Amino acid sequence: MAAIRDIRNKAIQKLDQTGNETSGLDVDLLLEAATGLTPLDFILEPDRQIGPKQKADFQNLLERRLKREPISQILGKKDFWTLTFKVSRHCLTPRPDSETLIEAALKSIPDKKKTLKILDLGTGSGCLILSLLSELPHSLGTAVDISDKALDLAKENALRLGFQERCRFILSDWVQALPPGEKFDIILCNPPYIAEEEAETLAPDVQGYEPHMALFAKDNGMEEYEKLGKILPGLMTDGGHAFLEIGHEQGLRAVNIFKNGGAKNIRIIQDLAGRDRCIALDF
Repeated sequence: MAAIRDIRNKAIQKLDQTGNETSGLDVDLLLEAATGLTPLDFILEPDRQIGPKQKADFQNLLERRLKREPISQILGKKDFWTLTFKVSRHCLTPRPDSETLIEAALKSIPDKKKTLKILDLGTGSGCLILSLLSELPHSLGTAVDISDKALDLAKENALRLGFQERCRFILSDWVQALPPGEKFDIILCNPPYIAEEEAETLAPDVQGYEPHMALFAKDNGMEEYEKLGKILPGLMTDGGHAFLEIGHEQGLRAVNIFKNGGAKNIRIIQDLAGRDRCIALDF
């Protein structure tokens, strides 16, 4: 038997030594998963004893984190918007920065009860389209991904969250497998936008565990925007809106790409940290 306080303090010290910047939070999440207790319990009952099995379970989880496996993949889940999504190493971990797209899309829709057709290109876990569908009760979604494993995960999330009847899933390289001529009122996309040359600068949690095809793009990270600049105009209804995530230094070049493609009222929207994160387009 061992006290929670001692287990927790030793684990935090170990994670600190790896350069982890969220050691306390990570340890609390892993302890919660292994013991069923909450972080409040750790504070109120620091002398509470942990049995051998719970301690072993926690140590196994901690070893994974010490190897820099992301917490979301260790736990198999990640909160995004108001929902919890199952995640794996076959998709990007949903990040709060991407909620900027959901906020921007909702601001463009005055009537939330209207039936809209929504397309999510490169859906990954499905976090973008399912979050938006949660706010638009009569709208219908189409989620596209080139990875069959990511698409299976998105389908699982849709089923678990109750959106399976309102969202279809298509395995495709961007729009190649979409029905010809189909148009959408809202398009969401978080394309690969990290320059390949920047791979070595990423945290080990990202570089070693998240799918590179969803992270990196050629042409200094802009290759997929060039493709989307040609694709999006033919997918939009009159008065439709598109919202794409961008890197914080890519705004000006992205604006020029989509302006040349016929987009109107182009805006760059900042995330909560004040960094450029979303480009919003009207058609």
